[in-house]
Amino acid sequence: MDLNFYDIFAGICVALVVFLVLLILFEPGLKYRIKPRPLAIDSQEFLQLLGALCDAEVRACGAVKVLKNGTSFYTEELKAISEARESVNLEAYIFHKGKVAKDFVDALAERARSGVRVKLVVDAVGSLTTKDSYFKPLRDAGGHVKWYQPLRLATCKRWNNRTHRKVIVIDGRTAFCGGADIADEWLYDRDGEKSWRDTVFQFEGDVVNGLQSTFAENWLEASGKILADADYFPLTRDRVPNPQTDCSAIVVNSTPSAARGTRAHILYQTLMAYASKSLLITTPYFLPDRSTLCEILRAKERGVRVVVLVPGVHSDHLFTRVSSRRRYGDLLKAGVELYEYSPSMIHAKTMVVDGIWSVVGSSNFDNRSLGLNDEVNVAIHNAALAGQLEDDFRCDLEKSRQISYEQWSKRPVHEKLMESFFRIFDRQI
Repeated sequence: MDLNFYDIFAGICVALVVFLVLLILFEPGLKYRIKPRPLAIDSQEFLQLLGALCDAEVRACGAVKVLKNGTSFYTEELKAISEARESVNLEAYIFHKGKVAKDFVDALAERARSGVRVKLVVDAVGSLTTKDSYFKPLRDAGGHVKWYQPLRLATCKRWNNRTHRKVIVIDGRTAFCGGADIADEWLYDRDGEKSWRDTVFQFEGDVVNGLQSTFAENWLEASGKILADADYFPLTRDRVPNPQTDCSAIVVNSTPSAARGTRAHILYQTLMAYASKSLLITTPYFLPDRSTLCEILRAKERGVRVVVLVPGVHSDHLFTRVSSRRRYGDLLKAGVELYEYSPSMIHAKTMVVDGIWSVVGSSNFDNRSLGLNDEVNVAIHNAALAGQLEDDFRCDLEKSRQISYEQWSKRPVHEKLMESFFRIFDRQI
């Protein structure tokens, strides 16, 4: 049968749609390169430079607590929520139905019934298995729940952009930020697997304003409303902190630009480029792009000790672990120390630089975090806090298996074949 004009036109349209989808999903990443200036990483000049590059204010921290594992951070988060008097703002990528989620919904609903303004932003893909009706008790109590980027035809061009942020802000005075979402994996042993290892920071002081702004950005996108009330930002920045005497921090809100650049990538790459002694990286998903990989190798050439801690056999994503292990060869040959955590899934997202800078937040070392998702990370200039994270890092290494180049090169043939296959999905996992 002869093709008519409409058949040809329909075929062209389908081909165009497929082409655009492939372009969106597999667009090459932006190449990053920085030429470090002669600045000491513990100097006031570097602090200001990092803030300027990331378009973030230098803020003074109040008290900072390092909360290790769900038994600590869920306890403190629920306690802070129960003591809220004005507002609770919570944003999560994963909010999965279970015991932990019920505790949070109940706690938020109780505060809403008491007149506290409760707002919740949940990513529509990260929490795909959670029905909207799950939050009915919170809505009935007067709380507000919004889905970020719901899967609708009108938003299809933005489906690949997710909010991966994990933030809780209470009364504009206390905030939590780190790697953990809201799900049972972080607290309970399940299906023979131990609870996940993770780290969350609890903040006070002016840095809370930065995390409130983080939430406000996604609340605007999800609800169309700007959080402008004064009591959402009760803490004002009245001075630039002195890095020699204060705990200084920058809150880096990262959203992919039209040109593919993100502040998260700038933050990590700048810190790595200025490191002179050590880089201690903990990440659940280690798929560095070419720019990040080259920066790590340049750090090794300068004599920096680079140690990377990733999940072992308990990784929750087989595809990601296989793709990650493909990258080990060049790193191991260069002298990078690679460890795989043995007891359970390790989900912490931290980096310690030269025993001075600490980074905690939602970003993984992969393209989704550094090029596609909305993320938030807090970089803190404080040697005592960095020392505490280094101690935790050493404890985790004691429970991990170091990978040698010889071990890696003798990995099974089927693993090498899987690496080759999954390579085409690197931009999306």
